[in-house]
Amino acid sequence: MKKNDLVTVKIEDIGHDGAGIGKDGGFTIFIKDAVIGDIVTARIMKAKTSYAYARLEKVESPSSFRVTPKCKIHRQCGGCQLQSLSYEKQLEYKQNKVRNHLTRIGGFRQELVDAVIEPIIGMENPYRYRNKAQYPVGYEKAGNLVAGFYAGRTHDIIASMDCHLGDERNQAILEAVLAYMRKNKIRAYDEKAADGLIRHILTRNGFYSGEVMVCLVVNAKTMDGAKKSLIRQQELIDALTKIPGMASISVNLNAENTNVIMGKETCVLWGQEAISDRLKVRDSLLDFADTGQSFRFQISPLSFYQVNPLQAEKLYSLAFAYAQLGGKEIVWDLYCGIGTISLFMAQAAKKVYGVDMVPEAVHDARRNALENGIENVTFIAGKAEDVLPDVSANEGMKADVIVVDPPRKGCADACLQAIIKTRPKRIIYISCDSATLARDLQILCSQGYELKRVRPVDQFSQTVHVETCVLLSAK
Repeated sequence: MKKNDLVTVKIEDIGHDGAGIGKDGGFTIFIKDAVIGDIVTARIMKAKTSYAYARLEKVESPSSFRVTPKCKIHRQCGGCQLQSLSYEKQLEYKQNKVRNHLTRIGGFRQELVDAVIEPIIGMENPYRYRNKAQYPVGYEKAGNLVAGFYAGRTHDIIASMDCHLGDERNQAILEAVLAYMRKNKIRAYDEKAADGLIRHILTRNGFYSGEVMVCLVVNAKTMDGAKKSLIRQQELIDALTKIPGMASISVNLNAENTNVIMGKETCVLWGQEAISDRLKVRDSLLDFADTGQSFRFQISPLSFYQVNPLQAEKLYSLAFAYAQLGGKEIVWDLYCGIGTISLFMAQAAKKVYGVDMVPEAVHDARRNALENGIENVTFIAGKAEDVLPDVSANEGMKADVIVVDPPRKGCADACLQAIIKTRPKRIIYISCDSATLARDLQILCSQGYELKRVRPVDQFSQTVHVETCVLLSAK
């Protein structure tokens, strides 16, 4: 096959990135936006020896699993890779994704995986669940000022004022900021020229509190410079404070030529430094009834906080159940962030240590513990592989249970070795990438641990991403 060839194939599977997979003879073809069961015509865009990538041209015969997407620009945006697939089939895909990674990457026997994996926890409403959004600001080819999302694998902005995964108030926020910029001739940031002022518009909302935060990420080196550039800023404040629930308006400095969205310094223009929200322990893992203890959290512009609070409650309640705490255990929460999991564990543990290498996150975690009246938690800033053996040895606080919730790249090898050396009775591993999860589980299980329970949680509906909670027990 060669570029621009047209092929008609039946989609037999879905790849790890959500692309449909079809076969033409022995040739494998990956087709974005094609759904399992579709018969499609596609144009070859890139051909290799035994496989190719193709662009969907026409759905000749739609799959019974194909649905009409809510978003009109979902193909251009690329953020919702599975929006054309029925939600039931999305859950099946994610369940199989975790299962396949455990067998193929982790090397676990299929019989073992089938025995320990539990049904994925889905959502009642798989839309409007995100409590955070980051919109780049720039210009269309015609020169019009827009905000939206980057098209897949590019920095071309697709204008989008109302993402169906986010809060409905985001549209009013974007309209207010763009109107202010146009009226006052404030330019958006140009990456190539490293010129212009407004880079991103960050929004956060408290799912239960209803509070809203707006943070403008600006290209400025000093806060005084940023405020001077935001001429007649009271106009912007007046417009934004008309939006229901508005509680915090701030500016974040980022003058670096980088893909990192947020800078390190933030200043409040109006309202509170942070917004609040809560997470509630779900007592029943059968129906996840909303009956448990509730914890309040303060969320600042730079805080890490799960973007889907309804599913986060189920995920953390699952981790709490897996920990099997009886009131006498020492629990270590590595990669603790603002302390969400730590506070869940503290309700039934003797002592909890939370560790994170981001000082701002540890500051927020300590504040959250105080706000909730939790006294049996200590938060420490540092690398888990350094703090865990040091405190365990010097204070005699040997871990009975260790919880890890690392970033997508998984645990650092030094962290895994520190866990193995500490030898807790149980390890709870929460992962947002089942491939790196499987890799790390293979290491842990080669050093005296066994896989006991695995359960996926649909934390990111309409996308290919899946969260997973795992229980390991020392042999």
